[in-house]
Amino acid sequence: MADVTFESTEFADSYETTEGRVYTVSGQDWDTVLAAPEGEHERIVVNMGPQHPSTHGVLRLILELDGETVTEARCGIGFLHTGIEKNMEFRTWTQGVTFVTRMDYLAPMFNETAYCLAIEKLLGITDQIPERASVIRVMMMELNRMSSHLVALATGGMELGALTAMIFGFRERELILDIFEMVSGLRMNSAFIRPGGVVQDLPAGAEEKIRETVALLRKRYKDTANLLVDNAIWLARTKDIGYLDLTGCMALGVTGPILRATGLPHDLRKSQPYCGYENYDFDVVTADTADVYGRFLIRIQELEQSLRIVEQCLDRLEPGPVMIGDKKVGWPAQLSVGGDGMGNSLDHIKEIMGTSMEALIHHFKLVTEGFRVPAGQVYQAVESPRGELGVHLVSDGGTRPYRVHFRDPSFTNLQAVAAMCEGSMIADVVAAVASIDPVMGGVDR
Repeated sequence: MADVTFESTEFADSYETTEGRVYTVSGQDWDTVLAAPEGEHERIVVNMGPQHPSTHGVLRLILELDGETVTEARCGIGFLHTGIEKNMEFRTWTQGVTFVTRMDYLAPMFNETAYCLAIEKLLGITDQIPERASVIRVMMMELNRMSSHLVALATGGMELGALTAMIFGFRERELILDIFEMVSGLRMNSAFIRPGGVVQDLPAGAEEKIRETVALLRKRYKDTANLLVDNAIWLARTKDIGYLDLTGCMALGVTGPILRATGLPHDLRKSQPYCGYENYDFDVVTADTADVYGRFLIRIQELEQSLRIVEQCLDRLEPGPVMIGDKKVGWPAQLSVGGDGMGNSLDHIKEIMGTSMEALIHHFKLVTEGFRVPAGQVYQAVESPRGELGVHLVSDGGTRPYRVHFRDPSFTNLQAVAAMCEGSMIADVVAAVASIDPVMGGVDR
């Protein structure tokens, strides 16, 4: 043992190493071990993650412990850095959609919508987006909000030992991912929302399928609520844990369910409507506990609000185009499933090829070079499942962004780890981080 003081009679041998003098204990009475000087306490610094399952594989928490009490907590990020924002400077505006959708990979529709709304604002075509395209955007976002919340509830339950909650959450999420695959061809990262509208219309039978899924989700998601709401064990692990009041949220810029759990009904869908959200009837869910349990309740109740909005979207869907009529912006696509996967239908290609040489040249330039966006800068925010997701776009008048920067709520909300965890037990760190629901793809970008 190194750097420990014993009476000299207790050692049979000693020798020097690079770590200091090492003593071999010879079996004397341990009562004679000299006590540590009064007032000194042993403190341990441990790394929780990045491999720990509760830290999502790529979040490192540096915790200083006094026994099992956390005296200091810090976040180590950057393990999932992808350089998405920088890469977008070398791609056309439309190609950027395939990058942003991979940031917060649990909420890809929100990344795509925020980015496209910002482009449309710079182009000055916000009011020209077809109504059907806006309704489809809202419907896909609300379905995505549910799938994201279901993952938060599932993984949060699993991390605290409620394995049945994980099974329920992922069971319901599969139903929503099936819809995404039917509509866009992909379960995740679909690049479905494009500048000017959406890449293609809903396939035949999609509306009926979504209605059936809504009815099934409304029935099934209550299994999680019945399992955990007012459950004595769940309450013991979440009530008064990870406390962060309104003052703390305002100081740190925290938004989303964490902020609404303090009682403040802040939701960009109400305060700064976009995509026609002002025309939908839904409630902003709040709680007054400011703890892990309150955030859990908010996500459970927001599932019902999203189902309400999806039903209203289905009722609002009217026949019409899903892409802006301006051929200099609107992406020309009529996708179909062929032997080699999904792509432009042969009939659509024949129409483009056979219309005129000028139309063919324009199509070629739009796809390869992209459209130009007037010089300027804009900030556009949407209410993602985790809070305010904002994008700052800067254009120099070219076919590629000059600068793209995202205000991702996971990055901002992670600042609350220290405020939530310091002074609590190490076991409560898991619950607090789970209630923040960070997605590291959005944190690192």
